[in-house]
Amino acid sequence: MAQDKPLDIVVIGGGVNGTGIARDAAGRGLSVLLCEKSDLGSGTSSASTKLIHGGLRYLEQYEFRLVRESLMEREVLLRAAPHIIWPMRFVLPHNKSLRPAWMIRLGLFLYDHLGGRKLLPGSEGVKLADHPSGGPLKDDMTKGFVYSDCWVQDARLVVLNAIDARERGAEVLTRTECVSARRVDELWEIELRDLLSGQMRKVSARALVNAAGPWVASVLEQRVGSNRAAGLRMIKGSHIVVPAMFDHDYSYIFQNPDGRIVFAIPYEKDYTLVGTTDVEYEGDPAQVACSEDEISYLCNAVNEYFKSEIAPKDVVWTYSGVRPLYDDASQNASTITRDYVLDLDEQAGRAPMLSVFGGKITTFRKLAEHAMEKLCPLIACSAPDWTATAMLPGGDIGTQYGDVDFDAFVERFKKQHAWLPQELAWRYARNYGARAAMILGDAKDLSGLGQELGDGIYEAELSYLVEQEWLVEGADLLWRRSKLGLHVSKETAARIENWLAQHALAGRRAG
Repeated sequence: MAQDKPLDIVVIGGGVNGTGIARDAAGRGLSVLLCEKSDLGSGTSSASTKLIHGGLRYLEQYEFRLVRESLMEREVLLRAAPHIIWPMRFVLPHNKSLRPAWMIRLGLFLYDHLGGRKLLPGSEGVKLADHPSGGPLKDDMTKGFVYSDCWVQDARLVVLNAIDARERGAEVLTRTECVSARRVDELWEIELRDLLSGQMRKVSARALVNAAGPWVASVLEQRVGSNRAAGLRMIKGSHIVVPAMFDHDYSYIFQNPDGRIVFAIPYEKDYTLVGTTDVEYEGDPAQVACSEDEISYLCNAVNEYFKSEIAPKDVVWTYSGVRPLYDDASQNASTITRDYVLDLDEQAGRAPMLSVFGGKITTFRKLAEHAMEKLCPLIACSAPDWTATAMLPGGDIGTQYGDVDFDAFVERFKKQHAWLPQELAWRYARNYGARAAMILGDAKDLSGLGQELGDGIYEAELSYLVEQEWLVEGADLLWRRSKLGLHVSKETAARIENWLAQHALAGRRAG
């Protein structure tokens, strides 16, 4: 049964772009519903290299607008969510057979100055023999360059946007698919199905946003009945995780003879993350997986630089995602633009539809702003942009916007809750920021957190995630809202799954 009053916007897709648009729209006072057929961020948005970055290599492709916008967004997002985003220094060992040093210096000069950098340190040249990052590298690597970007817990970024959207009035539905959407005069009539209960629901809306990522074309063709899906090109990116290859906090960016770059990044304290690949993909995005060829490619790429080599047998985990890029007719998958395209289907007297193609996690907030710039005139919304100076939930860890001293926050948090084990206090602070207080409640000791399911995971955290973050199954916690799946035992994972089977459905009411 349809609601009495039409919504302003229905958003299909719970990735970073969909939740970002829902958040922006809700903050302008619009009525918003977002539906996601799986878990929030379960597709491309949780399969990134987890960088908030300008994209140094995009300078060679003359993507100056994209790089400038991305560089500016680094510090906007760092201020907004300093608990899940933090600065990282990258080391680029110079391989003179690939790019001359002057070209790298010029690129880094542009990288330092295009985006109005204020918080992050600039680039510098280093002698690797005298630098902490030089030890793991082969002896013929003598010169390097160091520059700044940021790291992000990508799936948590998606969830925080969804929380903010909900707290500003949006309705967020996970495990809910759009069955059909059709125009009826000046409204969209949309049919939804709850995939857990099977319950059907009809809503109407003045505008429809298709932010389904790799499924944007199938939504257009199979749910909307539109032929506007031409222009989507799906590119698979895969990553591997191996035991830690170095014991410092620097990350590496390696040049390769094929023109691609590969990152090697400290990951989850005990591991190194290596990625990514660029491979054309034509299958079901839900079935994407890292191939043996990709594993070998990534191993060989880093083995060109590190003294200690890795092999496929060393890989402890892989993940892959499909980038829904706009087809700019590039021959090489790695040179296809990462810029976004917003396709507005607008007809006089008919409800508008906006489809999102391409984009990168760094620019999601600007993408959302641009989406609203297109939609607002069509739905009589005059509210101004607002997200550039707004914290994401949990980000208010300092005294004012722009305080990004996470270490000081952690020390305060540990002192306030001295009964928490140090590692657990750090994890709560890093994952939840100021909202960690909602997990602890009135607890004065570990018994106040309820049953321990193993490996430092307590009922209080699971209850918070169910009630506030749409947690339904174990993978939502172990591989998206955290990467605890790399650390916990099989027994702990099973206990979490059993606990959620008993408690999670009640949490769906939070949406």
